Amino acid sequence: MNRAGERLYNGLVKENPTFVLMLGMCPTLAVTTSAMNGLGMGLTTLAVLAMSNLFISALRKIIPDRVRIPAFIVIIASFVTVVQLLLEAYLNDLNKALGVYIPLIVVNCIILGRAESFAYSNPPIASLFDGIGMGLGFTVALTCIGALRELLGAGEIFGYHVMPESYTPIGIFVLAPGAFFVLAGLTALQNYAKEAGARKGKDVSKIGSGCSEDCMNCSVSGCGKRKIGDEEAAGRTSDPGKQSVPEKPEKAADREGSR
Repeated sequence: MNRAGERLYNGLVKENPTFVLMLGMCPTLAVTTSAMNGLGMGLTTLAVLAMSNLFISALRKIIPDRVRIPAFIVIIASFVTVVQLLLEAYLNDLNKALGVYIPLIVVNCIILGRAESFAYSNPPIASLFDGIGMGLGFTVALTCIGALRELLGAGEIFGYHVMPESYTPIGIFVLAPGAFFVLAGLTALQNYAKEAGARKGKDVSKIGSGCSEDCMNCSVSGCGKRKIGDEEAAGRTSDPGKQSVPEKPEKAADREGSR
């Protein structure tokens, strides 16, 4: 599989931000009262994610490491502003339905996470497709959740009535608890598919974050393999207290020698 296809597959299936990494839960639970709202939120996030990944990757050798997070936020906020103005101009009804969750894309952990873990250390084209893949995964997840909630709670999908006249809508699915029920059900299906793949001999144990490492069991904080040399990373422990234990006898010996 080529690099672009790998990044798309990674975002859609392997590291789906909603069903696998469990990121961006606030808009996932809040705006998915209908399939249209889920699709609109997902595509909006996709546009910001793809463009911010591309821009951050292009500037990765210019942005100082110490101020990278403020720089990421400024870049992301700029694209969010552009997208919000476009929605106000051309899709005002959708803009009103999504409300405050459009500006909150600025601090969406999916976008900041991809900027930090992938775009800041990879070339622009790969980063662009990584953003598209993660955005598509987020869009598919939100649309599925919104469609199920709308179907069960109103008997409709994208505003079209599809259930028989005898169907009685289950109102709780268009309320806040319904989001948890549907998300739990879809996540359970995803886990079932993962276990089925494991029974067939497929390697589904690793859940990476752009570096293809097992981040769930990683003891190095802050992406240490990227930020420091391999030798220094290998000698660093996850518990800072463990490094300070052997220093105490040496300090005591030095004080005795000075006397």
